[in-house]
Amino acid sequence: MKNRISWLLCVFCFIIGALNAQEKFTLSGTISEEKSNETLIGVNIIFPEISAGTTTNEYGFYSITLPKGTYNIVISYLGYSTISEPITLTEDISKNFSLADALENLDAVIIKENIEKLNIRTPQMSVNKLSSATIKEIPVVLGESDIIKAITLLPGVTNAGEGASGFNVRGGAADQNLILLDEAIIYNSSHLFGFFSVFNPDAIKDLRLYKGGIPARYGGRVSSVLDIYQKEGNSKKFHVNGGIGIVSSRLLLEGPLKKDKGSFLLGGRSSYAHLFLPLFDIDNIAYFYDLNTKLSYKLNDRNNIYLSGYFGRDVFRIEDTFENIYGNSVLNFRWNHLFSDKLFSNLSLIYSDYYYDLKLNFVEFDWVSGIQNFNLKYDFKHYLTDKIKLQYGLNSIYYRFNPGDIKPTVETSGINPFKLIDKYAFENAIYLDVEHKVSDKLALTYGLRFSGFHRLGQDELNIYENDHAVVFNEDFQIYEKAQPIGTDNFKRSDVIESFYNLEPRASLAYQLNSESSVKFSYNRMAQYLHLLSNTNSPTPLDIWTPSGKYIKPQLLNQYAIGYFKNFSDNKYSLEVESFYKTVKNRIDYIDGADLVANNAIEQVILNGKSRAYGLEVLAKKNEGRFKGWLAYTLSKSEQQTPGRTVLETGINNGNWYRTPFDKTHDISFTGSFDWNKKWKINTNFLFQTGQPTTFPNGQYEYNGLNIPNYSGRNADRLPAYHRLDISLNYTPKPNKTKGWRSHWVFGIYNIYNRRNAASISFGQNEISGSNEATRLAIFGIVPSISYNFKL
Repeated sequence: MKNRISWLLCVFCFIIGALNAQEKFTLSGTISEEKSNETLIGVNIIFPEISAGTTTNEYGFYSITLPKGTYNIVISYLGYSTISEPITLTEDISKNFSLADALENLDAVIIKENIEKLNIRTPQMSVNKLSSATIKEIPVVLGESDIIKAITLLPGVTNAGEGASGFNVRGGAADQNLILLDEAIIYNSSHLFGFFSVFNPDAIKDLRLYKGGIPARYGGRVSSVLDIYQKEGNSKKFHVNGGIGIVSSRLLLEGPLKKDKGSFLLGGRSSYAHLFLPLFDIDNIAYFYDLNTKLSYKLNDRNNIYLSGYFGRDVFRIEDTFENIYGNSVLNFRWNHLFSDKLFSNLSLIYSDYYYDLKLNFVEFDWVSGIQNFNLKYDFKHYLTDKIKLQYGLNSIYYRFNPGDIKPTVETSGINPFKLIDKYAFENAIYLDVEHKVSDKLALTYGLRFSGFHRLGQDELNIYENDHAVVFNEDFQIYEKAQPIGTDNFKRSDVIESFYNLEPRASLAYQLNSESSVKFSYNRMAQYLHLLSNTNSPTPLDIWTPSGKYIKPQLLNQYAIGYFKNFSDNKYSLEVESFYKTVKNRIDYIDGADLVANNAIEQVILNGKSRAYGLEVLAKKNEGRFKGWLAYTLSKSEQQTPGRTVLETGINNGNWYRTPFDKTHDISFTGSFDWNKKWKINTNFLFQTGQPTTFPNGQYEYNGLNIPNYSGRNADRLPAYHRLDISLNYTPKPNKTKGWRSHWVFGIYNIYNRRNAASISFGQNEISGSNEATRLAIFGIVPSISYNFKL
């Protein structure tokens, strides 16, 4: 017995000794900018002796647990001076750091404008980051810096051409992108039908585009996530900056509510070209305005609150016949709470609204539609150990869809008020993300999202025979609307249809050496909302509709593999990725589908499927007087809607056909050259395979009319798209760091005046009667000038 007791005591003493030998403590805190107290996202906190490290989260918070000891901590962030100092861990420590601008030499200034350097070790792939400074240097039409135009210069990202709304990622539709501004959903990302985006670059702090390997905390879309965070505002001093351009101007104000405790940010933009139209006897009007605002306040060391908002409107009017007003409104209240030095939380209450109003005065009616949602999010980040981090939370969204409320503008118009049936839905999700450093060479992220979608009761729902809202006419070999055999009525609390989906995500990175790695990712995602559009580019007129009895949710499976390498101590970098993805239940439209003011939209929709695959290459030069990137994408995007029975033909005879977003080749080059301290040259070049379209391949005569005969869906293409842009940035006093500072931007968009086809239409010449094709081009060469200032 004594021997057993002695043995147990020895084991106990060994365990205690082992635990003491492995005694660990946590270092945590916030990292911010010295001048403004603005928190910084993605700052590197490194401990070189033990090859350990972490990064700050979306609110500048970091936490890392290490064995007891003395270390050299290195804190680095591109554009800021590196902090290196010893730190002794004998207890849990909370320590904040402030980073100063790195302005010692020219190289530091160059680094400041590139926060997109590749991180070899992290499993995260298929993600691109852009700084506000980078976006502002890219030449764009009419000289207005544009976030959406900037991301289309990245591999795998395109749009439908000049003057087109939205963007397409890896062959996906524009409605398959989740766009978030301070966590609030943005449903329309464009001003003036696609000429500008709704995001003011002056108010943006951080931008990340996830094309694949999407973390489980994101859901609801199957193509990409564009996550944008606004600045918090300067809590030390009052500052003003803005710009004056040919067609629009902007102004941003920021300053302290209480020094080092609270701050405000207020930014506005407006276009004003319409003010000059009366000088030319033109009664048409087209302009936009928007407002960004944010209040931030630090209650104490463990609690911060934020109130942010965005409000934007577009107004388009053609004399007295047509008027269109549309835009987004969002409001978000957030509360950051630190439960402990290892557990960070964020609670968000969000309201988002997209509003659309169309007045057609020549027929005397007013059509109002839109979508509203109320969103509750509660997210936690748990720094469990030095090798494992957890992120988990829940998300609930309540939707109200207004497809259209039509009213006469004049009592004597003869038009009866007509209200399309409102739709309601409730979407819930819980998720878990795990970051796991398995070894010095192998790192993993894996997670699971469980989502549920409930289509709630509405006033009326059509019932169809065999639940088929679309029927196939065997005599004419065409699809037609089915006639309802009755209707169901529901209370708002009723659930018409429910969907549940498990959405696993996984990524891994294996480090081949200190300069290169290979990565792999898989993600499954569900999308319960659909944008009904019969155009290649979304328009304000398009209507969002929820999944339900006749429209199924879209389900994505995506795989990606990549090789990543840095050269010459990160001076150059290379990313090569290949992807393959499939989407079930991608909606398709029968021929002749009428989507406008349709109270039974299920009668023109069939469920199909899509697939896309491709290769992306991104080569970057990150430092030096000349820097930039070259992006190339080789890809294919297709859709198929087979017949539901052997007697049905399906869409396009059941064959795969190109989606409108299929671009075989996409090449873009972006570069900047520092001529001297005062002058900088920026340029970009784009080449894309022409957009798929359907042309007539013949005609026949019937009762004296010429009837065109069309080829298969999207069997043809528009001519290839390409253009070259250039801009010059002139800073009169580059060494001035205080007071009024300014710089000029002189730009030429489409310098060789390429008339890129937005569309090609076919018809008969009124004089000769012969057939002819007419090309529509939006822009030729466009010069611009803007003046930017800072105080």
